[in-house]
Amino acid sequence: MANSAKIEMERKIPVGISSCLLGEQVRYNGGHKRSRYCLDVLAECFDFEPFCPEMAIGLGVPREPIRLVGEADQTPRALGTVDSSIDVTEPLLAAGERIARERNHLRGYILMKGSPSCGMERVKVYHPNGMPNTSDSGVFVRALRAANPVLPVEEEARLNDAVLRDNFIARVFAYDDWKTSVEVEPSYHNLIQFHSRQKYLLMAHHYQGYRSLGRFLAQAHEMPLEQAMAEYIQAFMGHMTHRATRKTHTNVLMHMLGYLKKAIDTDCKQEMLESIDQYRLGQVPLVVPLALLKHYLKRYGSEYICEQTYLNPYPHELGLRNYI
Repeated sequence: MANSAKIEMERKIPVGISSCLLGEQVRYNGGHKRSRYCLDVLAECFDFEPFCPEMAIGLGVPREPIRLVGEADQTPRALGTVDSSIDVTEPLLAAGERIARERNHLRGYILMKGSPSCGMERVKVYHPNGMPNTSDSGVFVRALRAANPVLPVEEEARLNDAVLRDNFIARVFAYDDWKTSVEVEPSYHNLIQFHSRQKYLLMAHHYQGYRSLGRFLAQAHEMPLEQAMAEYIQAFMGHMTHRATRKTHTNVLMHMLGYLKKAIDTDCKQEMLESIDQYRLGQVPLVVPLALLKHYLKRYGSEYICEQTYLNPYPHELGLRNYI
């Protein structure tokens, strides 16, 4: 996955997490689901704030498990697996709304897979007669996302997928940039500057989103600043949920190489093109052409292109681009 190199950061980024993933014994059976990756790697750059919604609403340990129950055309409810008169739907919804409101400083949230409270997606839903029905999101996270739709959320188990891992962590760092550079000092200038340095990262995730937000900002001064900021970040974080691919990364690498075409000689340019093509064909990971590109940009690139977050969207010690 990632190496264990010490990550040097000025401060850690606040991220919410299901308590059981930190090894806290809060599951219905008194157990936990300790995540080595979260504790041994991500804890180097994330300041984890644990929360167990089931414990928060007064369910003890051990406790009767809950599950999602409902018909296919209904929003499922969280009921006891033995005693179906136990209905904790409303308290879990209230917990999600409260966390979104009280912990607005969070830059992301890592959730427990399959949980009827915390599961992000594909949580089993049962018919009232006990037969499996369909799937949905956990009740707590459903309310959390409704109250704060721009917050990056991901299930811990899905972080085993290199592309999903890169996507989530890039979103967390981009959202942190927004919170620390635009939200604390609102201005059209800071909004434009944020977009300027995030442009190529956005392009890698969603080219259409990159173009549409460029058009949006061209007209943004005509609307109130608060409205412009709200609409921008909603769209930006939505576009960033798209997974970057070899095709989209290749497109960005070629765009950035264009800034060097007059500065580097033919042999260097050919070396870059061959490295990018090897990546496109799946022969090498992204870190290979990117390292070469960064080398030339450091020597010949403009301030604008060297400040693109695409080049360093998160600490390189995480090693994420060694696997995509």
